[in-house]
Amino acid sequence: MADQAWRIVVRTTGGPEAMEREDFDPGLPGTGEVLIAQEAIGLNFIDTYVRSGLYPVPLPMGLGNEAAGRIEAVGSGVDTVRVGDRVAYVDIQYGSYTTHRILSAGRVLKLPDAIACDMAAAMMLKGMTACFLVEDCAKMQSGQTALVHAAAGGVGLILVPWLTDMGVTVIAHSGTAAKADLARKAGAHYSLTGPFEALADEVRKITNGKGVDTVFDGVGKASWAASLDSLKRRGLMISFGNASGPVPPVRLLDLSQAGSLFVTRPTLFNYIETDEEYHHMGERLFDRIQRGVITSHIGQRYSLAYAAEAHKALESRSTTGSTVLMTQTRSVRIPT
Repeated sequence: MADQAWRIVVRTTGGPEAMEREDFDPGLPGTGEVLIAQEAIGLNFIDTYVRSGLYPVPLPMGLGNEAAGRIEAVGSGVDTVRVGDRVAYVDIQYGSYTTHRILSAGRVLKLPDAIACDMAAAMMLKGMTACFLVEDCAKMQSGQTALVHAAAGGVGLILVPWLTDMGVTVIAHSGTAAKADLARKAGAHYSLTGPFEALADEVRKITNGKGVDTVFDGVGKASWAASLDSLKRRGLMISFGNASGPVPPVRLLDLSQAGSLFVTRPTLFNYIETDEEYHHMGERLFDRIQRGVITSHIGQRYSLAYAAEAHKALESRSTTGSTVLMTQTRSVRIPT
């Protein structure tokens, strides 16, 4: 049913050159399954961790966790979606860098008319990550204060307006003045840039010496000390990424001496384990998109065939916002 189906595979971990194109037959969906003809695929920093071997995965392997497209076929027993429906998903199994994919019908979300496939592909993993970090993990409340690292990145540009919409005062930190301006436009009350060594002092000045209730840190090693130093007594440190490398070993005594701090290293898939949790997360995400609270901020689009170039750009920190891989090359700018 699916013609010219192909995917990106990794047979040996390494740099972007480790990604190879492979033709395949996706087959037909079984009971309770659907076949998706994908249009847009989300690119995330975690994809580089998997490709490089930082996150060990059995080889050969696919890459990517999210995509959007149209239902091309349904298996028996499926009554929640129909052929032709536009859907999106985020899945714990890697393998979204593909033109076609079979998934359980319970793990796809029907897209509202107002949400385009490229927007959904750019938002599923990042948007659900922002949702669970803010609402389910930190349980942020109006009147609290948060520090958001990499505030002009894919997750950062969702975290900032999500928090602001909840009545949280947002202090954003970015690597350049241009990125700080993006965070400010996204709704940050304070948008800082500059070295991590000076960040905690700036945060303390803004908060009258108190510190923030929560730090949302997707940077990792480089920002770790600044994050802890920016927290108020009994504040919460949420480490959810390693863009600068893994966080160094943590001494629990340091947390006590810094003010009885809390630290967590959560992952989205522990918060959407059941179909009920998953669909509830999707409802909250789609609500924020349709109300205009958040948008995808797609900074660049690449053809899926140029996924290696997209990885290079992401790892060199030359991207802004989200990056989307498109299966139809006519709709993207091919890098030279």
